[in-house]
Amino acid sequence: MSGVVLVIAAIALLLCLFALGVPVVIAFLLCDLLGLLLITGSAGFGMFANSMFNTGTMAALVTIPLFLLVGEILARGRAIEKMFSSVDTLIGHLRGRQYVLAITLATIFGALSGTAMGVAAMLGRSVLPGMRERNYDARLSAGTIMAGACLAPIIPPSVLVIIIGTMAGVSIAGLMVAGILPGLLLAILFLGYILFRVRRDPSLAPSKEAERIGSVSEVTVLSALAQLLPVSFVILSIMGLILLGIATPSEAAATGVLGAIITVAIYGGLSFEMLRASFRAAAYTAAMVLIIMVASKIFGQLLAFTGATGAITGSIAGLGLAPGIMLILMLGLPFLLCMFIDQIALMMVIIPIYRPIVAQLGFDPIWFWLLFLINITVGGMTPPFGYTIFALKGVVRDMSIAEMYQAAWPFVGLFVFAVILFALFPSLVTVLPQALL
Repeated sequence: MSGVVLVIAAIALLLCLFALGVPVVIAFLLCDLLGLLLITGSAGFGMFANSMFNTGTMAALVTIPLFLLVGEILARGRAIEKMFSSVDTLIGHLRGRQYVLAITLATIFGALSGTAMGVAAMLGRSVLPGMRERNYDARLSAGTIMAGACLAPIIPPSVLVIIIGTMAGVSIAGLMVAGILPGLLLAILFLGYILFRVRRDPSLAPSKEAERIGSVSEVTVLSALAQLLPVSFVILSIMGLILLGIATPSEAAATGVLGAIITVAIYGGLSFEMLRASFRAAAYTAAMVLIIMVASKIFGQLLAFTGATGAITGSIAGLGLAPGIMLILMLGLPFLLCMFIDQIALMMVIIPIYRPIVAQLGFDPIWFWLLFLINITVGGMTPPFGYTIFALKGVVRDMSIAEMYQAAWPFVGLFVFAVILFALFPSLVTVLPQALL
């Protein structure tokens, strides 16, 4: 059986297992074990064990549990409610201010957490009820929160960036820095769209009088800014140290945990029980991600061993398609598949195949993999199986899934527009990594 046929059969088996609801970890391990038996026999189990050890002990992967721990500590401490109150005060008198609040908080959370589902659930619990009580449009409110949550994996730090950087052999620090400008531009794009919608249709948001917003004194503004300073310390302890060249991503992740602990202590939310719950949740999630990565690494090694990777690369190169057409195909495939498949699982299948093709086509690796990251991220809010949609639906009981789908599509369109923009103007992605690293 040729390598390409084996790859097609393996991917088909994976998709069937995913469709049957088999956990991602189990699905990958089953395919790996079956592939080892068919290709190498029992002798391949030594490679299996060595690959598990080598992948699981990679120094770069220590950042995953640490970044997850930062988000857990801030979520379980009193940091979130303090940020909510401060940002709400600073926005001031503006029609549709709760929409602005949701995007602003999502951008801040994205620089602290890095997980879209966590941000969606957090904003769904803290912001959306207030928006509904103030008669904000339910559909636009839900769409705003989902779009804002999807900024989290793009704005550093990001667990997905670590996974992509490790598997694609790209600088993790470079990918993190590359996400700053696109993430902020996406936030601005969302804000512009929302304010345009509100201006055209004032019924989407209550009037300033209806919200009963009182005057804000200078003392109140200064107090709100002071409450945000501890959060700024966390961001500085992570991205500031990376940008200044003082720390690697792994070291910055450790300082980020220390910064998060200091922050919640300042806010009065530090306790032994909170830390124990945060460590437990971060350890569980990190273990699942790392096991998936180990299984995926073996999958990639099997592709190389059968010669399938080289055959696929050669076949694609032999098509003679223009690089622009290839870029559309390579980004369009994960965009469509993420409508049905778990993002991390899809990354594990596609990245080992894409990596030699990106090199063959001569694409800037930072630029391409950042576009890939955005595509994977928007898959989290793309119907019918967007995990960000399900995370928000889990905390919003009085909206149907059909309404959630309708709320998501306009922002999916904005994401696609942004990807086209970043593809046409690569400097929007590469300027910061080139200038700062």
